[in-house]
Amino acid sequence: MEVFLVCQSCGAKSLLKDVGYRCGCGGLYGLSYPKKRVDFAKTAVSVERSLYKYIDALPFDAELTPWKGVSLGEGGTPLLQPEEDVFLKADYLMPTLSFKDRGASVLMTMAKALGVKEAVADSSGNAGTAVAAYGARAGILCHIFAAASTSPKKLEQIKAHGATLHLIEGTREDVARAAIEYTGERGLFYASHVFQPLFYEGTKTYAYEVFEQLSFSMPDIFFLPAGNGTLVLGVYLALTELFSWGYLEKMPQIFAVQAEGCAPIAVAFAAGEAGVNPVENTGTAAEGIAIAAPARGTDILRAVRATNGSFFTVSDAEIYDARAALARMGLYVETTSAASYAAYLQWRKREQAVGMRVVVPLCGAGLKG
Repeated sequence: MEVFLVCQSCGAKSLLKDVGYRCGCGGLYGLSYPKKRVDFAKTAVSVERSLYKYIDALPFDAELTPWKGVSLGEGGTPLLQPEEDVFLKADYLMPTLSFKDRGASVLMTMAKALGVKEAVADSSGNAGTAVAAYGARAGILCHIFAAASTSPKKLEQIKAHGATLHLIEGTREDVARAAIEYTGERGLFYASHVFQPLFYEGTKTYAYEVFEQLSFSMPDIFFLPAGNGTLVLGVYLALTELFSWGYLEKMPQIFAVQAEGCAPIAVAFAAGEAGVNPVENTGTAAEGIAIAAPARGTDILRAVRATNGSFFTVSDAEIYDARAALARMGLYVETTSAASYAAYLQWRKREQAVGMRVVVPLCGAGLKG
């Protein structure tokens, strides 16, 4: 199978194996490859329970790609129903305890197929852990860049998988710059969950699973965290596919969630802007979505608007209250992960929610911080 990177700015098209993570014009890449319509009647009862039961709609040749040697069984997480028309997808029940395993599995499987031996990633914690774990599984040496202020439990996890950890003093943007510089100096593969469109091929399976779990239907609304937007963009990709394949008559709305202390995309949305300007991160406990200058902010805006969606911002107090409420249900999630549920609670207080089906992700385990 030929997989192409297509620049979203200038339209340049190159084989995946021939180019880096960003076009020479500075534009970001999308992905183009022949994909088959998913037969959900078959995948719903497949003996393969990982996300690779959807391999026909992934950028791989099923028999030639080494996914079986990289997969850790990610995917297939339960969809819980604490109340009528409200569903919580427990993606924290993944091998590395976060939804980032979806994207990391696909990305590192492709890296192995391309013969990559050494890779670099930057992260606020969960993506770095996932890349380190799947890199270890794939036999790829990983360098993970993270802020020195990252939750200690996440840093312990990264090191446990054998990755070389590079701690950077400064902002999340400083961490990304350091990783990109290190990548360029050494000519390494940049396993970025932001720049590599392969990552979204993994996170789109979140929506595939919801479609199966809701008896081949979709909710009215997805509440999704929006830092770098890996889940927003993955879900939107899946929705466009499902619509084009004739499974959907209309798009569910995407309600994207940011923390009050760092909400550049929400600000741009409210102002009607086409692009996103960087903001100052004034502080939030939701470190996983505290992205002051999101590289794919424009893409996230487009995805939300295309579904007639909206943005929600939540305070740290609302996040902590939501986390406590989830814990009382037996669901212990990390602080960042509670932000989406906090947004749902905020929406429910101010809207007539009767008859509206809602799906909220639980993205990371409570033991992470």
